[in-house]
Parts: sequence; C-alpha cells; structure tokens
Amino acid sequence: MDLRQLRYFLAVAQEKHFGRAAQTLNIVQPALSMQIRALEEELGGALFVRTSRSVELTEAGKLFQTEARRTLDQAEFARRSVERSLRGETGTVRIGFAGNAIFSGQLMQDLRFFRKQYPDVEITLKEIPPQQQVEAILTGQQDIGYTPDHSKTLTDGINVKRIGEWAFLVALSNEHPLAEHPYFTFETLSGEPLILYDAHDTHEKLYLLLSQKLKSALRVAHRSDSSLSVLALAAAGLGIALVPEPLKQVNIPGLVYRSLSASELTANLLMISRSDETNGAVNAFLALKSQGQG
Repeated sequence: MDLRQLRYFLAVAQEKHFGRAAQTLNIVQPALSMQIRALEEELGGALFVRTSRSVELTEAGKLFQTEARRTLDQAEFARRSVERSLRGETGTVRIGFAGNAIFSGQLMQDLRFFRKQYPDVEITLKEIPPQQQVEAILTGQQDIGYTPDHSKTLTDGINVKRIGEWAFLVALSNEHPLAEHPYFTFETLSGEPLILYDAHDTHEKLYLLLSQKLKSALRVAHRSDSSLSVLALAAAGLGIALVPEPLKQVNIPGLVYRSLSASELTANLLMISRSDETNGAVNAFLALKSQGQG
C-alpha cells in the first residue's frame, strides 16, 4: 500500500465511478482498476460494491475512506513541515556569545533582522567563554558562536567569518596614578599589572604583540573569561585592562577608559559555525550574514 493507491481510492470514492475518477487523476481506467484491485487484495476484502452504473463504498470502504484521508493529510503536513525546515523557516538556532557581541550591538542587530525574516524559528542564547565555543559547536551543544579571535578558532570543521573590528582601549581605576593620562602607549603599560580576557592566550595576537613590545616588562596579573569581570577587576584597582572599544559604554563606578595609541592592534568579532551544517534554520541564519544582511 502506498500514498498513490490511497489517492486513487479516494478519487473513486468521491466520483463513485471508475471512468470519471480516472479522468480526474489523468490516468487510464484499466490502470486505476488494477490499483484498486491490488489494494483490496492486500487488505483482504472489497472496498466497493460495483454496479454497471456506479460504485458504492462497503462498510469497510467507508472506514478506509476516513483513515485514508487522515493518512494523506498527515503525509501532506509532514511534507510541508520538512520543506519549511529545509528552507530554514522552522527549527532552532542555538547561539553562544562573548561580550563583544553584546556591547557592540552586533548580535542584537543580527537577531532582529533574522526574526523579521524567519519569525517561527526558535532562538536560544547562552554566554559562553570564547575558548569553549569551538568545542560546544563541534559537539553539537551550540550552532553558532560570536567570539573574538583566539588560538582555537582555526580548527578543522569550523567556519570563520569576521564581522567586526575595533580599537583597543585601556580601562583602569579612577584612583590609579596613570588615570590622569589622556592616552596610553605600550611604554605606559611597561611593568604595570595587566588584566586580560581569557581569549587573549599566549598564542593570540594581543599577547604576542605585548610580549614583543614590553618583553620582560610584561606582567599579566589576572585573566577572566567574562568581560564584566575584566572591567570589575580594573575598577577595583587590581590592574589595567585592555578591552575592545565597544565596552566603553559600560559604566562602572570608579572605572575610566583611556585611548591606546597602538594602530597595529585591533579587537575583532568572529562568527563561527560548523563546516558541515545541515540544520536549515542555522544555514538560513548564516546565509543572511554571508549576504551582508543583519
């Protein structure tokens, strides 16, 4: 039994005539009759009472008519559901993000635009430290990550798209002796205890450049996987933080921001995802970004 036979059966039940049903289905009558006989043989009994002028449903045929309609309706619903899923119109997109994505406004902008195009897709958000986002994506816990560049983003199976770039700022306590400086240079940071984001590991551009410029005078006093923790440590006077420019809109009592004169140093934001993604909703989200939307 297949869906075609169910459609043939319903056509005969509707028309009450094999000839008219065959015309409706755009097939020849012998082929229709053969399919109905095959269906009756499979079920083990007659579905129609045939006369020279018309056909009528048997009691079994009436029951089968109800079930056939239900089956075809369910099959059509399944087809439409799968088609919508493949087009990205339904499903779930799980997004992990780090601080830059929020403070720059990039994540919210992308979500608003995507929601307008795909209102039925469920979005879940979770703050995840940059170093953990790649593993979360590869193990299927998350679909997309918003993260600054770091040593793990160049991993097999991960697609990377740069979506933002900004200058670095210095954040420090307003009681720090250097708070009176209008701007900082690498030399100003020499010997000072620094507070770095965990993403800026020993293989990352910021740390490598600091090592090159400050050499033995480089002092990393604290690391944190949270942007707010980095700022809180700086506000408490526990060191000088190097943060992306979008974070200057975060107003923390006792914290001031200063420019850093280092044109060769920039902070960035990447969108990372699986290279072999098959989720229609996730691919729709990525497609909007690849088209420059959002």
